[in-house]
Formats: sequence, structure tokens, C-alpha cells
Amino acid sequence: MKKIAVIDDDIYIGDMVEEILKKEGYSVLRAYSGTEAVYLLKEHRPDLILLDLMLPGLTGEQVLPLVQGIPVIVVSAKADVADKVKLLRDGAADYITKPFDTRELLARIDVQLRMAASLGTCGSLTFGGLNLDTARHSLSVNGQAIRLTRTEYAILKLLLQNPKQVLTKSVLLDRISTDTPDCTESSLKIHVSNLRRKLRETGGRDYIESVWGIGYKMQEE
Repeated sequence: MKKIAVIDDDIYIGDMVEEILKKEGYSVLRAYSGTEAVYLLKEHRPDLILLDLMLPGLTGEQVLPLVQGIPVIVVSAKADVADKVKLLRDGAADYITKPFDTRELLARIDVQLRMAASLGTCGSLTFGGLNLDTARHSLSVNGQAIRLTRTEYAILKLLLQNPKQVLTKSVLLDRISTDTPDCTESSLKIHVSNLRRKLRETGGRDYIESVWGIGYKMQEE
């Protein structure tokens, strides 16, 4: 089930959008301020974000640069073309103006989710000598092939999709659960440890950094 975060302080609009999304089979997360959105995204990783701009606390414009690897559709009453252009250049995947037709919103969501799925299954992800071929599900380090388990592949793929972001253990478990339902919080540490060892033995350095008490991220040289 795809998960969508609705970040909007307008309770009426948020409730309406949540009801529509749930009828379409989506799971919904809610945040009512920019600050709350930041905390929500530390604990959960939705497949798509609907982001209002005029939020209490941090504004939508301030939240947008903090989002990595997740399509964001800005939903705002601001209709000025210059505003739209700037937000799209700053990383928004799409922009829809309030008030909107729910059919158009659902269509735009569908387009972005299909695009994200396509990016996730085609091409490759690279990082400091690592090359993860997401079409063949294969990994090479400095040109040398490395055999990964299904769980190790899922963990590394997620980290490479968000190379500058610390992913909490709960986010990792949530995002890889579809591919590896057998992975638990107690076994995650073992899987990461085995993955780090394989990468270190071939690449000659640590590629994955443990952030104490939080989770993991890719480690810059």
C-alpha cells in the first residue's frame, strides 16, 4: 500500500484529501505544521508528499529542501507563475493550485508514483565506487562484483537513494518490509553489519555510517 503524507494546517482540506486518498487505497500520514512535518519525516518515509506552503512553524518553502528522494506535489493557493517556477526549480515534482478538482489531484499523484516506481526499477545508483544496477539487482565495487542477500540489497538501495540523509531504523524496516518481510529490528543490525563487511572487504573502506541511537547513512570519503 502506497503511503502519502498530507502536510497542511487546514483541517477541512486535509480531512477531505485524506478521505479521498483512503478510498483510492492509499495509506495517509498527517502533519499540521512545517515543524511537525520534519519530525514525521524522520520517523516515516512516505511514497509521496502533498505539501502546503503557508504552514505554521517552518513554511512549505523551508520544508521542501529537507525532503530527499520523495516526490513532492505542492498544493497551495499561491497561483503566481514565478512562485510555481521557483518551487519546481527548488525540487518540487509538481504544483497544483487551490481550489483543485480531486480528479486532477489523483491523476497527478498517480503520475508521480509511476515515475518514482520507474526510477526505482531502471538504471543504476552510484556512490564512491559503488554501482548498484537496479535493473539486474547486482552490485559492483570498483568494478568487482559483490553478491548480496535480498535484504542487504534492499538496505543498500534505500541508502543509495538517500545518500545524504540519515535513515532511522524504523524507516528502513518500513521501506524494505515489502521485499523482506522477515527482517526485524533485532536482525536489521546483523544485516547491516554483514553488508558493511562485504563493502569494506572489496572497497577498502567503510561505506555505511552508523549514527548512534538513530540509524544509518552513506559515509562520505
